[in-house]
Parts: sequence; C-alpha cells; structure tokens
Amino acid sequence: RLADAIDQDLAFPVGPRLTAAGRREDMSLGIECLLADDPARAASLGAELASLNAERREIEAQMQREALDQLEIHAPDAQSELPSGICVFDAGWHQGVVGLVASRLKERLHRPVVAFAPGDPGWLKGSARSVPGVHVRDVLDAVAKRTPGLLERFGGHAMAAGMTLDASRLEEFQRAFAAEVARWVDSDTLAGDLHTDGALGPGELVLDTALALREGGPWGAAFPEPSFDGTFGVIEARIVGGRHLKLQLRDEAGEPVGAIAFRYSDDPAALPVQSGDSLEMVYRVTADEYAGRRRLQLVSEWLAPSSARQTAT
Repeated sequence: RLADAIDQDLAFPVGPRLTAAGRREDMSLGIECLLADDPARAASLGAELASLNAERREIEAQMQREALDQLEIHAPDAQSELPSGICVFDAGWHQGVVGLVASRLKERLHRPVVAFAPGDPGWLKGSARSVPGVHVRDVLDAVAKRTPGLLERFGGHAMAAGMTLDASRLEEFQRAFAAEVARWVDSDTLAGDLHTDGALGPGELVLDTALALREGGPWGAAFPEPSFDGTFGVIEARIVGGRHLKLQLRDEAGEPVGAIAFRYSDDPAALPVQSGDSLEMVYRVTADEYAGRRRLQLVSEWLAPSSARQTAT
C-alpha cells in the first residue's frame, strides 16, 4: 500500500517537478521545497518547480523535433534506413535534458539512442537509453575496448548510461556505437515488435491478478513484468496532465476497466482516441489506489484505435 501511495502521490505528480529543477537550474530548489516547514513557502517553491517543469517540457519537445529533423524521419519507411544505434547532437542542446530526448527517441525508433550536448570546452556529454535485449553499458564497454581512448569515461547499467566524449571524435563514436549495437539486435527489435504473454481469459482481468503479479516481482531488465494484449471498446477518453491518455474501457466480456497511456500526446504521430472507438492494446495490469480506494488499472505499452468507429456498449 505504501508503494502504491508513493507512485500515485510522489512518483508521477511530484517526481518530474523535482527533477526538472536539477535538469534546468539547481536541485537545491527541490530539496528546499521538500524540507520547507511553512506551507506558504512550500507552495511558492512548488509553483516555481512547476514552472521549471513546463519550461523543461518545451525544451525537450523542441530538442526532439530537432533530433528527428537531423535523422530526416518524415516518412513511414524512413526508419528502416537508420543504423542500429543512433547518435544525435546539437550545439544548442541542454545537458540536463538529453537523457529525456534519448528516451523518447528510442521509444519511437526502437533502437538504442545516445543524445549529446556540449560539456566542458572541447568535450561532449552524452546520455544513452536502450531497448530490451541491448545492455547499453556493455555496448559502451565493448566500444571502449575495441577503440581504446575513444571514450574519456562512461558508466551506467542495462537500460541507461552516460559518457564523456572528445567533441572531435563524435563521428568516429557514431560509427563504432552503431556497429556494436548491430551485434546485439535482431529484426524484431528494430521493427518494434512486442512480445506479450497473450490475452487474459474470462475472470482474469481483475484486481487480484494485478496484486498477484506485483507480489511476483521485483521486475527488471532481465526479468520483465508480464504484459498482455486484447481488444477493448472505448467508453471515455480524455487527456490528463496535458499529455497522458486516460481511458475508460469495456473488455470483451462487457466489463468496464480503467486504463492509462502515459505521455500519449508526446508522440506527434499518435492517433486520436474517442468514445465509440475499438482499440487493440498491449498492457500491464496494475493496482491503482486513489482516495483510499484500490482498483484495477491497465497501463498501456502500445495501443492502436481502429479506423472504423464502433459503439462501446
């Protein structure tokens, strides 16, 4: 229950605002807000953090557009021409936001991405994000061993890493990174194919299933949380928090169920979803706790509304 409360009350609404302070200005602002004893002072600091977070989102969106322009991702089939590992850089990018840009690009392009920003004079700071099956820290280690001296330093784990690179060797690193990633990936990875645990049967799409799966964790990069697929009718769809798609669905047995697709509106290619749609969805089952009540919630990993409008009854 404590973990649920932390997720609902801290991780999603508070976490991005606190980290925005560190990404854009100084993390001490977030620390001061957390430690404030005076409610008025805490509210003032919270408003400042919210403003910084809004600025961070605008900067991130602009950087994403610039990265996609670099890669010339304007046609549906353009992605097939990309290398297995992507590196992007712009002299005007912000160090604190490149990790977010790398994360959004890897979700869209289905391959590891490193985004670079200027560091100390003559150096670049890079942040990498990876996809399942590609241990990006091990990729960087292999690059460093194959080309000694290419990376000044690096560190991280399976899904994320950071590095410092001589600015004059960016193109050399781009080639080495793409070549090494190519040794790890297969066609399913690059196509963005999702492998699920199938569909849940009658009586399985219930809160008890979510609680049992939570107890089966912890889940991680080499031990992924189960995901499922199914067809649902849309009863209601609305954007919350400016970017997340909140859904009220009806399953194939006619039972209502809530769902959410985080950062849905961040993708400019995302199709609109509205009441009466039918949609296919890959999802995880979670226990959502709100106002002291616990209920089943589906967390979308991928969804696609049908072109034909169907009534959710």
